[in-house]
Amino acid sequence: MSEVIRLLPDHIANQIAAGEVIQRPSSVVKELVENAIDAGATFVELVVKDAGKTLLQVIDNGGGMSEIDLRMSIERHATSKIQHADDLFALTTKGFRGEALASIAAISHLSIKSKQADSDLGSELYVEGSKVIHQEECVGATGTCISVKNLFFNVPARRNFLKSDQVEFKHIVEEFTRIALSHGDVGFKLTHNDSIIHDLPAANMRKRIVDVFGKKFNDKLVPIEENTDIVKISGFVGKPEFAKKTRGEQYFFVNNRFFKHSYFNHAVTAAFDNLIPAKTHPSYFLFLEVDPHSIDVNVHPTKTEIKFEEEKYIYSILRSAVKLGLGKYNIAPTMDFNRETEFDLPLSYKYEEPKEPTIQVNPNYNPFEEEKKSKSTSHSSATKVSATKYEKSDAISQHGFGNLTPSTESWENFYEIAEEEETQPQQEEVFEKESTAAGKQQFVIHGKYLFSQIKSGVMLIHIKRAKERVLYDELMANFMLNPIASQQLLFPFEQELTKQERLEWENNKTSLERLGFHYSFEADKLVLAGIPNLVQDEVLQILVDSITEKIAHNEIDKGELAHSLISTLASAAAMSGNKGLKEEEKDYLIEQLFQAEDHMFSPSGLKIIDTLSLEELTKRFA
Repeated sequence: MSEVIRLLPDHIANQIAAGEVIQRPSSVVKELVENAIDAGATFVELVVKDAGKTLLQVIDNGGGMSEIDLRMSIERHATSKIQHADDLFALTTKGFRGEALASIAAISHLSIKSKQADSDLGSELYVEGSKVIHQEECVGATGTCISVKNLFFNVPARRNFLKSDQVEFKHIVEEFTRIALSHGDVGFKLTHNDSIIHDLPAANMRKRIVDVFGKKFNDKLVPIEENTDIVKISGFVGKPEFAKKTRGEQYFFVNNRFFKHSYFNHAVTAAFDNLIPAKTHPSYFLFLEVDPHSIDVNVHPTKTEIKFEEEKYIYSILRSAVKLGLGKYNIAPTMDFNRETEFDLPLSYKYEEPKEPTIQVNPNYNPFEEEKKSKSTSHSSATKVSATKYEKSDAISQHGFGNLTPSTESWENFYEIAEEEETQPQQEEVFEKESTAAGKQQFVIHGKYLFSQIKSGVMLIHIKRAKERVLYDELMANFMLNPIASQQLLFPFEQELTKQERLEWENNKTSLERLGFHYSFEADKLVLAGIPNLVQDEVLQILVDSITEKIAHNEIDKGELAHSLISTLASAAAMSGNKGLKEEEKDYLIEQLFQAEDHMFSPSGLKIIDTLSLEELTKRFA
């Protein structure tokens, strides 16, 4: 019987390994830039073309490689990071598996130039699909330059599954950002299609965060510092008022290595309890330093999942450190029962000059004088009885009293007590009832829900979501044929953007202009001159923030972009007019809603209509 088990050729084994290590162009960026850091580089430049599909080039000024090391670097499990199994539990470098370059070489056209400081000449190696084409001497600067061209050229299935250039470049920027944040002592530069995205000089932690995310972040950061025998924590958290509905700037680092940890994320979120609204997420940039023997980074090929021995203790320390930082900088409210509160001033009086209190007196005021009631003709002609005058003292005359002579009629009226009519306390109107021509009854509940009688029971309609569905269908029907009408703003709207956010607004300018947005840029500031005419000014800030979140912080493919942007615009437009319904609008909204193909759910997938049958109502009151 013939044998059926045999060893795979190296180039096939490398392609299989590449499926785990290299998932997309951003994976190449992570591996190559981390290798440059491990080589002792103080400056790393990343050059990208077509979101990495055409070219990914990493240039560093590290120690470089010899001719033999250069040839060995593309072999599987060849590494200079570890020598023994025990080294896995005391890692101080980013890489250690020895799989990255071998995997990259298996699925691309790879060129490596490297020169050591003590060598006159360097060496250049060119590889295609794990096959070495040539290796020769070359002239170059000290360090290493690695160029990866035509990624996945021999794995068409993987290349076809790549997203649009915008999405793939977004992942590249994210990987670049993670490494740049964790190594402030290293300078970084990122160029995409000959456009400089980031040029980051070596700086401290706070300066690096501001350089990456923009100047506006400087005022958002609250420093965190805690030092214990188990863990040392440093970094920054964002102020509660800047919390976002999406998970944006949330970074954990342990021993300068980025990692994800839902348990520790809960610790930070718990520290913001009662400080941020529900379903919002705070920003944080937190660096943990622990004994390398107490963590295990050899869990997943991407090395973003890490196991901690003292996980529960670190959770408590992390939560306390964040709470302490928020309290120390007066972000969180404090309670001090011994503090004197009599001298506290309202915020509105904080910057006003104190004024001496004055007494204002009306000298013509007479408590005995009232408007005379209507009298009959006989009473009106009656002679008034004069009263004796009071001798006025100087004090009374000074304040205006005693100037008038009270009449007998005034005294009598003073002691007349009018019996108050009993009035029932008015209850707040919760329902606004309207009888339709068909005899049905409709109510608007709290200005948010439309309660309508149907044959089988009652129907509840969420007004804002119903408007959103109607507007979305109208916009989608007209978007491809005609651009949405725009209205010019009297005063331009300005919004600070990070470099990545500005890049996304630039990349999507054609689509956004068809939606009615007309804008330009001043440095990293977005200047809106025109907005869609169906959006009111009070929701413009919410709309701009929502669009920025969607295009810059979410993975939206090109085919889904129009749906996502129009859905956001419809939601803002529905919010603009979300002040209940006028009487003539109720039937029209119901009619338009039921003409929609999908009238049960809003464009974002939320329920619009709910019904209660007569049987269900009967059970509720049984």
